[in-house]
Amino acid sequence: MERKLTREVKIGNVKIGNNNPIAIQSMCNTKTEDVDATVAQILMLEAAGCDIIRCAVPHMEAAKAFSEIKKKIHIPLVADIHFDYKLAIAAIENGADKVRINPGNIGSEDKVREVVAAAKAYGIPLRVGVNGGSLEKDLLEKYGHVTAEALVESALKQVDALERYNFENIVISIKSSNVMLSIKAHELISEKVDYPLHVGITETGLLSEGSIKSAVGIGVILYEGIGDTIRVSLTDDPIHEVETAKSILKNLGLRSGGINLVSCPTCGRTNIDLIGLAGKVQEIIKTYPATDKDIKVAVMGCVVNGPGEAREADLGIAGGKGEGLIFKKGEIIKKVPEENLLSEFKIELDRLLL
Repeated sequence: MERKLTREVKIGNVKIGNNNPIAIQSMCNTKTEDVDATVAQILMLEAAGCDIIRCAVPHMEAAKAFSEIKKKIHIPLVADIHFDYKLAIAAIENGADKVRINPGNIGSEDKVREVVAAAKAYGIPLRVGVNGGSLEKDLLEKYGHVTAEALVESALKQVDALERYNFENIVISIKSSNVMLSIKAHELISEKVDYPLHVGITETGLLSEGSIKSAVGIGVILYEGIGDTIRVSLTDDPIHEVETAKSILKNLGLRSGGINLVSCPTCGRTNIDLIGLAGKVQEIIKTYPATDKDIKVAVMGCVVNGPGEAREADLGIAGGKGEGLIFKKGEIIKKVPEENLLSEFKIELDRLLL
């Protein structure tokens, strides 16, 4: 796929836009002012592959906590601001690498100008955030309901509010919980601006349904060459947001490296607890540090067809009745009792990665 080239924007030590890799974002669900809990969660998200992290700033204590959080993490820290321009300025002064605002709810022109002045002084970008659930009343009246066109018009209005002060260090986000509406909105705005776009489907729900909605919506948008950062929004532990985002990028060929687990569906030929076995292999994989190598691991339920069906796998297990096979690239290398399958698998995975 051919990506649309957008302006390059620097967020802390991460560059987005232009030809830079698509960055994965997530958002902490801790109380930001609880520095220890917030830092602990960010470090876990870093290890999982998060590139940029956002924290809520609902009050001044949270804004001031940014200075301590920044000292202990390694990825860019973004402040999420609603309504109070003073919180945006305080977050910037305390080390925020980017601020997410909606200029329309910050207040008067003077307040927007002050936020822009602070962002300019500290050399950080502002992310304009437009959400289908908070669309302006005049646009709802104009279009009758939330539409892709309404979202785009709202976003362009917010961008114009910043450009009036000669500020162009901007990232745009337009989100809806409606997958098809989100796709159309991104198509429309991509034709009108060259600012980097942060892509996501909002309010997707719990892990299973939310991951599907996100994979469909974000996947289609990225496949069309649109998008510079992504966030999978789930009602779950943020670690799952990062894992799902990584999977979306890998399956689109937009991110390499790491261990990719494939496994076959169960059927009447299966003579092993395939679901349990695949789950245990997945847990083993999680214990390995991030790697630049592209490793495919297969868990198959049939010793007869498994190795052949998964011949592209760098390492695989095929389970049988009371025993199983360890294979590489379709070639059987070991036949072992069922109780030794996982330990023998780990020995071979160590050889590939360590």
